[in-house]
Amino acid sequence: MTATTPEQPVSARTLRVAQWATGTIGTHALRSVIEHPDMTLVGLRVYSEGKQGSDAGTVAGLDTVTGVTATTDIETILAARPDGVLYMPILCDPDDLCRLLAAGINVVTTCGDFHNPATMDPALRERVETACATGGTSVYSTGSSPGFITEALPLVLASVQRRLHHLAIDEYADLSRRDSPIMLFDIMGFGRPAGDFDENMLGYITGNFGPSLRLLAETLGRPLDSIESRGELATATRDITVAAGSIPAGTVAGQRITVTGLADGRPLLTFTANWYCTTDLDQQWVLRGDDGWHVGVDGDAPLDIDIRFPVAPERLAAVSPGYTANRAVNAVAAVCAAAPGIRTTADLPHIVSTLA
Repeated sequence: MTATTPEQPVSARTLRVAQWATGTIGTHALRSVIEHPDMTLVGLRVYSEGKQGSDAGTVAGLDTVTGVTATTDIETILAARPDGVLYMPILCDPDDLCRLLAAGINVVTTCGDFHNPATMDPALRERVETACATGGTSVYSTGSSPGFITEALPLVLASVQRRLHHLAIDEYADLSRRDSPIMLFDIMGFGRPAGDFDENMLGYITGNFGPSLRLLAETLGRPLDSIESRGELATATRDITVAAGSIPAGTVAGQRITVTGLADGRPLLTFTANWYCTTDLDQQWVLRGDDGWHVGVDGDAPLDIDIRFPVAPERLAAVSPGYTANRAVNAVAAVCAAAPGIRTTADLPHIVSTLA
């Protein structure tokens, strides 16, 4: 971590930040760092040879010339000595991550590996914590889901409760406008004949959301006994055409995954992902036909909260990455100021944005 003095704490100075990876989320974060009043971009790690050597402003799609050149080399990032890195590759590489941490560079990541250190692979946890101790640094996983909707918001809602019987989160994603055939058809299995739910997909979602729900429960003093999950499929009742292609009648057009945390044998926390390409399904699911969340709190101060993304379809692709990237950008200052180690939403203060 770049040295500071008691007279100049991390929160009171301009942070030196590097962006790692420039996919959809990473590019949005890159633009935010360039435009941030309290951040200076000092490094940009890319994976595409076509982006290497380009100015970061060009990679971000801005007219701004930053003087920071995109690189595929970790040594260049280390040499820039950023206070923090926004680490946003598709998958976490422990070698790269630990090199950053051990070199004194804090990390905020949208990779979901570090939401709850207690649920991590013990060998990986020890390795990361050792790197943090060596560099005097911290690492924090966040984003919109899991992250904001499974940790930050529920903790705020629970602050007006003294008894909590059940907290249920429903996530809605209408994928009909997502022009990503590989994601929808090859990875998620839309447009295929309905059969058993893909166990790999079920395991992936459980692995992403289970640790976050456990963290929430532990923070509220109600540790979970177990996590249960189930997946359901629904088929289209008619032929439909979506942005990514065609989905014939009778093939998968809706998926629902429910992850439930149980305490004392009863559901305490539930997260349900509702992903669909049409509301014309053979199952009687309650679907909204737009993106967002519904949070229901059954406690001594009951709450019913509907969160919608009021974005025109033609603007959704440009706007939606912000729901994930912005929280990570806003967390950099808190993570740089935090005690060394794997930090969680329960450890950190409220993430507060310094607006552009």
